[in-house]
Amino acid sequence: MYCVRTVLGLLALFATTAAFEDSVTDYAPAVNIPCPDLSTTDFVREWTASNQTINPKEADYVETRMNSTIAQAWTDWLGDGSQLGYNSTAFQGNFPKIGIAIPGGGLRAAQYGAAALSGLDARNSSAKAAGTGGLLQVSSYLSGLSGGSWITGSLFFNNFPTLGELVFGNGNNLTGWLLDIAFATPDGDDVFSEYNQYFFGSILWSVMSKADTGIDTSITDPWARMISFHFLNQTNRQNFFTNDTAHGAGQLWSNIPTIPAWQQYETPFPILVTDSRPQNLNTTTALTLDPTVYEITPFEFASYDPDLSAGVNLTFAGTPMTNKKPVNATACVTGFDQAGFMMGTSASLFNQILDFAHNTLQGFSQSDGNGLLYVLSRQLSEVRTRADDVANWPNPFNGVKTATYDDTNSTWLSLIDGASNGENIPLGPLFVKSRALDVIVTLDGSADDSNNWPNGTGLLISAERQSTILEASHQQMPPLPQNAQAFVDTGARERTTFFGCDPTQNPPEFPLVIYIPNMPPFNGDNPTANTGTFQLQYTPKQQQVLFDQIHNNTISGFVPNTNDADPNFGKCLQCAAVDRARYKISPVVNRSDFCQTCFTQYCFDPQNPPSLSEVPNRKQIFVDPDPQGLEDFLSENKNKLIGGVVGLVVFIAILIGGLIWWKKRRDRQFVAQYQQVSALHEEEELNLKRYSQYVRPESYEMPAHRGSLYSDS
Repeated sequence: MYCVRTVLGLLALFATTAAFEDSVTDYAPAVNIPCPDLSTTDFVREWTASNQTINPKEADYVETRMNSTIAQAWTDWLGDGSQLGYNSTAFQGNFPKIGIAIPGGGLRAAQYGAAALSGLDARNSSAKAAGTGGLLQVSSYLSGLSGGSWITGSLFFNNFPTLGELVFGNGNNLTGWLLDIAFATPDGDDVFSEYNQYFFGSILWSVMSKADTGIDTSITDPWARMISFHFLNQTNRQNFFTNDTAHGAGQLWSNIPTIPAWQQYETPFPILVTDSRPQNLNTTTALTLDPTVYEITPFEFASYDPDLSAGVNLTFAGTPMTNKKPVNATACVTGFDQAGFMMGTSASLFNQILDFAHNTLQGFSQSDGNGLLYVLSRQLSEVRTRADDVANWPNPFNGVKTATYDDTNSTWLSLIDGASNGENIPLGPLFVKSRALDVIVTLDGSADDSNNWPNGTGLLISAERQSTILEASHQQMPPLPQNAQAFVDTGARERTTFFGCDPTQNPPEFPLVIYIPNMPPFNGDNPTANTGTFQLQYTPKQQQVLFDQIHNNTISGFVPNTNDADPNFGKCLQCAAVDRARYKISPVVNRSDFCQTCFTQYCFDPQNPPSLSEVPNRKQIFVDPDPQGLEDFLSENKNKLIGGVVGLVVFIAILIGGLIWWKKRRDRQFVAQYQQVSALHEEEELNLKRYSQYVRPESYEMPAHRGSLYSDS
């Protein structure tokens, strides 16, 4: 009862003090809104794999940006092209269309994505000096899933700042991600501490406000609110445990086009990826490749899988629909696309780790797990939920593609982490045929092996899905190493690698893939970036060292058989980025000698694959740069502790020696004292004998004393 009174009391406190327009209750969608004219409004659009189209608003933004901002960015990055052996004016109007994919993996992936993007950002001085800075500016698309969705959303809702300012703050309007404050228990392990209760109260108030509209919630909703505290733009150290702001509760994914950087065409087009658990499949294991994969853009919630090939206007995504129309013309829903909930949906990994029978969350620390389970228990006691371990979405595709779509008869969708089918890199949207990308930059921060390094598994699984289920709707993957072990044996996971360098057709039969994995430091330093997926707190030093290490790897390339940075890597990256432009010119422009040298070094040739021996002395085992626990403390201070133990042994030996000397001295003194006491004892015995011979009187009478307190007078 104490916890019930505590939470409800805090909610009442928040309600009485929330005299501001921007409230944490803005997390709740608006319901029973009159719908636009059903006879003239297209809420859901359909297409087929053979007649595929992208959203008209997406096409307009991407094309306008290609012809303006990106055209100038290519000139800024390549100059006249002479350093590559080209005349860049020949490529005008034919520059490649590029997309960047940011993988899943919790806070490790979010930080990896940010640090890698900083190495590709022309606004970063070291990246610009290396020649790698500029690739971000010429990119048209940016996709993210799970932890990669957090960095994607954070970039946009903070108006696309530099990556260092985004993560660490700038001392002005950006406070950074505050990753030293734990996600689930920001005031420490005790869930009943005063400030944890303030935090949980705010989270629950938001979730309850959504549930009060009649929309089912789940553990994804408090998870979404926790994400918002760190990655949206209304939280700082001073207001973290207060409701002085809404902590991003009212920020919508569909409002991205209103941010200044978007309106100035400075940003790539963002896409989040989420998987689905079909309503007839109540599994808690990893998905197969069959269930529908969805994407979330500022304009649509859609799937380009051939079995669905449909998208709904994101503004109305929470509206109950059937046969592409709202069920009730006066009951539309808006505001369902809260930004944190979009990122939380892409990162809703609970269906595989939430154990209801034992009330545990596998993978999380005890503190984080206890915090999440506590909030869920309070949520379940106060509001109605549907499936507790997924993100619950009203199904806008009810009655659509009845012959092929697996959830066509369902009124709700169960959406889960975008990597639940094994595709840990959001490549699917970037391979959609109608988007026609030429180059795909694949950032891989997966934790595929026991040391939390990627081994190409996500790339290989996407290649399998594209060659089977998505063959009609998506471009194909270029030739890759045959399996994960081949990624290891060829060294492809230890360095930047280009895949698909030499297509045999024109137009090329696949895009060129620039693979930049999270890799051990090229110079042989101890690795600090291969942290665990479920680590939800980082010290400032851990963040900074991790960020710097990934950034340096991204801008440095490699020199075969050494631990040196490649001074030409920036230009080699430019060669890869611009290479597909050659195929758009008739006749095809020959590859320059300089770029061919780069491709010989960085391209994967399946007929003559590279070797792991070319990337020597890469350390694999994580070393914490800022140890916090006892085990890390002992490891970090081993030599000091050995010296201390030796000193302690010497001290104890001296102490024992001193005690032995003192004891011998004391014994000598005791013997002398004993002899003196014996002599005194003999004298006392003699006196006693004399006293025994004394004749005592019969009685004693005390003389009376005047004024005695005991007298009768």
